[in-house]
Amino acid sequence: MRMLLIEDNESLADSIRVYFRNLGHPIDWIGSVEKAEASLSFDDFDLLILDINLPGKSGFQLLQSLRHRGNRLPVLVLTARTEVDDRVSSLDFGADDYLAKPFDFRELAARCRALYRRERGGASNEIQCGNLVYDLAAHSAKVNEVTLDLRPRELQLLELFLKNLDRVLTKDDIANRLYCYDEAYTPNAIEQTLTRLRKQLDGSTLIIKTIRGLGYLAHVDD
Repeated sequence: MRMLLIEDNESLADSIRVYFRNLGHPIDWIGSVEKAEASLSFDDFDLLILDINLPGKSGFQLLQSLRHRGNRLPVLVLTARTEVDDRVSSLDFGADDYLAKPFDFRELAARCRALYRRERGGASNEIQCGNLVYDLAAHSAKVNEVTLDLRPRELQLLELFLKNLDRVLTKDDIANRLYCYDEAYTPNAIEQTLTRLRKQLDGSTLIIKTIRGLGYLAHVDD
């Protein structure tokens, strides 16, 4: 689950980033709407965590702009403004959920998972593909009830393939969803992660194929 956080409180933003990265979720932080607009125009995210009181343009303005352009990116509004009118305005402007500060990080993570499930049309944290089961909350995968020994980056890659079954993903697609702005990577690093993931998936009904000259495709072999 690749996320973008727009929050002008650097201390809070850093705490949120550390929390989600420890859970294995790539998350980037931007402190203003103006800078965020550029990122949202060329990068794909699964979820936007949006503060309302920001320097320059407000979070409400960004939310309205996204929805006016038909962008259906799930948005969780995170703000110290707790009046009923503010909550109503957030939802009317197109927010999918609302969480007031101060908050518990566990609740924030749970709400993000719920929005992610809703976006992919699921009601459970578990994604099942044949004999493979991936648990979004536990951030773990099992094949035939045996837990796989996957590193965080391998789990992220598995989640990406499960969300994009039977769709070709290029190395650029993968890099954009696995790595944050402050992380360096090489095409070789992606290949190494993919090689390790394939070894772990040996015996699974999930097959990751190489499409020569294009990229990779995950397919469930029934």
